[in-house]
Amino acid sequence: MREPAPRPAPPGQTGAMDRSRLDHRSRLDRWNRYRFRSVWDLDAPPARVYSVLERTGDYPRWWPQVREAERTGGHSGALLIRSLLPYEIRVRARRGAGGRGTRALYEQEVEVRSPLLRRLAVPARPAFRLNHALMMRAGRHALAARLAAPPEAV
Repeated sequence: MREPAPRPAPPGQTGAMDRSRLDHRSRLDRWNRYRFRSVWDLDAPPARVYSVLERTGDYPRWWPQVREAERTGGHSGALLIRSLLPYEIRVRARRGAGGRGTRALYEQEVEVRSPLLRRLAVPARPAFRLNHALMMRAGRHALAARLAAPPEAV
């Protein structure tokens, strides 16, 4: 015996099936969004760190994952980054004083848009997070090495 097809909801109301689909889609969308916050405590005075960070055209030379960098304000900027996995993220950064040296704060909000990566959102989430952590660690190490070089080499 066949079950009858569900009846449509009355005009102006969302049926239980529609709500269920929306809830499911909303949950999937959450899996495709990431928020990252990276804090780099650097053993260099703020003026030295900022003298490197303000040269946005040099970023790809010392941080290979950076595709574009631009200043967005007096003490902030935005980066376009492409890492090992095939997606790009935009990063906002601003400077602030740390304890002994300088603290650089990177805040990122990422939405995965690639259809393939969206389908892999749940099973590949740990790989996406690891990819991001490795990319940010590479940037921190590269910046620390650049800061350790004599000023004229920068």
